[in-house]
Amino acid sequence: MSKDDHRFPLLTVCDLQNFQDGLWPGVRCDLRGNLLRGGCGPEFMEQSEVKVEVNATVSSTQVSPRDISITLRPGSEASFIVAVKQLDRYPVDLYYLVDVSASMQENLDYLKTVGVALSLRMTQHSSDLWLGFGSFVDKPVSPYINVHPSKINNPCSDYEIRCRPAHGFHHVLSMTGNMSEFTRVIKRQRISGNMDTPEGGLDAMLQAAVCQKAVGWRPEAKRLLLLMTDQPSHLALDSRLAGIVVPHDGRCHLENNVYTGSTRMDHPSVGQLSDKLLENQIYSIFAVEKQQYQWYEELVRLLPGSYLGKLGLFQASNLIELVVDAYKRLLSEVAVSVSVEDKAVSRYWVSVSPLCPNGSTAKDQSCTGVQPDQTVYFNITIGLRSCPDDGEDEDIRVMVLPVGYNESTVVRIHSKCRCSCGPTMRCHDDSQSPCTGTQDGTNQGQRPDHRLLNNSNRDSNWKCRADGSDVDCSGRGECDCGRCMCEQSRLGTVYGKYCERDDFSCPYDEGLLCGGRGVCVSSECLCDDGWTGDSCSCPVSEATCQSANGLLCSGRGRCVCGKCVCDDLHYSGDFCERCPACQSTCQSYGNCVGCRASHGLAQKEAGQCNITCAPLVGYMDDVSDCTSSSRLMGTFLSVCALTVLCGLVLVAMSRLLLQRKGWSPGGTAEDGVYHCTGKDLSYIPTTNEKTVTYRRDHPHDHPVEMHIQVPKMPLNDPWQY
Repeated sequence: MSKDDHRFPLLTVCDLQNFQDGLWPGVRCDLRGNLLRGGCGPEFMEQSEVKVEVNATVSSTQVSPRDISITLRPGSEASFIVAVKQLDRYPVDLYYLVDVSASMQENLDYLKTVGVALSLRMTQHSSDLWLGFGSFVDKPVSPYINVHPSKINNPCSDYEIRCRPAHGFHHVLSMTGNMSEFTRVIKRQRISGNMDTPEGGLDAMLQAAVCQKAVGWRPEAKRLLLLMTDQPSHLALDSRLAGIVVPHDGRCHLENNVYTGSTRMDHPSVGQLSDKLLENQIYSIFAVEKQQYQWYEELVRLLPGSYLGKLGLFQASNLIELVVDAYKRLLSEVAVSVSVEDKAVSRYWVSVSPLCPNGSTAKDQSCTGVQPDQTVYFNITIGLRSCPDDGEDEDIRVMVLPVGYNESTVVRIHSKCRCSCGPTMRCHDDSQSPCTGTQDGTNQGQRPDHRLLNNSNRDSNWKCRADGSDVDCSGRGECDCGRCMCEQSRLGTVYGKYCERDDFSCPYDEGLLCGGRGVCVSSECLCDDGWTGDSCSCPVSEATCQSANGLLCSGRGRCVCGKCVCDDLHYSGDFCERCPACQSTCQSYGNCVGCRASHGLAQKEAGQCNITCAPLVGYMDDVSDCTSSSRLMGTFLSVCALTVLCGLVLVAMSRLLLQRKGWSPGGTAEDGVYHCTGKDLSYIPTTNEKTVTYRRDHPHDHPVEMHIQVPKMPLNDPWQY
């Protein structure tokens, strides 16, 4: 994990007491520019607190310091130095983990002569060498092994050889300095057998690493784990072939020195194995044949502190040279691994810069060619990106692990995510506020008692409730030192003196909260002057509803939200000016007008008309408009009737002429005889013929056929009744 380009700007704390009382949606811990824009003066700004404390009471021989405490705020970072010293002639624990499948028979014989010779050779590099031994084959389930009853206990029964049963891992000999005992145990080992080519090497490696008590790893020794095999290894998810889907839990599962989880859990992943090797300070050495060298070369790149040796044959001299060379090579390279707790790994970044003994700065976080008694210095920087989602302070532990060393540095990080009320807080009302300190952190008399501050914090919580509310900070924040610290919502920003405002819970208009014409307070829009409505979308002024005649909605409606709402449903339009279903005055009162026009305007003659017309119609001397429209309608109807009548007469005359032309006066129909032009009448059949077949009820009876002829009527014969 590195910081890359994820460095966050340093945050500043505003300790102005009433900083959040206004409308500005800010928080106390923010960038300096944002705090200035929010109304916090420079004199009320406090830089983020960063502390690095080294605990010198913990002694160390290889890694120092062993314990560091750091205090960080979001956006801040802290740097410290870790020194790693390479000691001379350090005790060594070497554990042989050997593949005992049938193809390893010859190599197992060579191993039986290694113990004493290796011990003598290692005296040049170590003051104390202990050896241990374990074996593996593969998971003892199908399809990895033959599960026939005769093959389970003796996989080599077809060859008349006595083999040991297949096993995932068998711990044979714990760490011992007795080379004779080591040689005696190796000579008793027998081969086993399995079905597929890959073996369970990684599964056995993890057990050898985590079962420290059973294996007997010494705390003060350099730990070497030597894997000997001539085949590749199974990886995670391979066990699904056998129906094993439970991931490996990374724990020790030995009973009577036999791995019992082999048939229950999947093979470990490469990442999981890497973590366990680092956690248990173990170097891994792979001794493989040339055919598998490329496969293990890719694997070693993923395992820090690993060494790969390529051998033509597993001979005693070759094995000794491999172990000695790997020991010198691994100890001459010094690297560190920084591990952050899983729950906080996304909130921190780490940068490591090693300073090698020759004065160079390595780019790959490690130094090579380090000699005994030389020291490598690592400049480590840890930065805090952000606080937890709940905004609370957090304490985590970061481990700095020099690869292969049995000592490490523990970094305890305290993240300060809340702006607390303390002696450095400047307050305006000392009589009611628990923050009684002055700018330099002291009162005029003495520094405040933190116990009194805590008690007064409870008494000042009433300041966090709005009038008429029985909930602190509107239920969307916490009361801290008499002021509301609003919660962080994924939907938007919560702000205000009582956390009553936000930018997400009110109605929207045209894509804007409260139409952009107000603020959201307690989930309701507080509209600007001149606007009203749930989303502040209605103008208060009625000027937009005045029609051309100066009336509001033409006198037929009300102005609602800047638009006319007509009271009479017959009317419509922007100003209730249109009425498609309404009749004009002349249409409504045409009969009355016509009556008055025909009888004159004399009072006694007007009485002959319908008396209901008088109060409804305002009569004028000139009634030509109404009468002319009445006459025009009468003329139009007369023309239509005359046109229809003429059409009917014309149709009747045409039909009569056609009848007279088609029939002779004597009543004969000579001219009207139908002739089949273009065809001979002989082609027209005179009868219809049809054959009908009837069957009896019984299948053996013969059917009876009837032939029916129906004569046709000649074309020229009249109908006979």
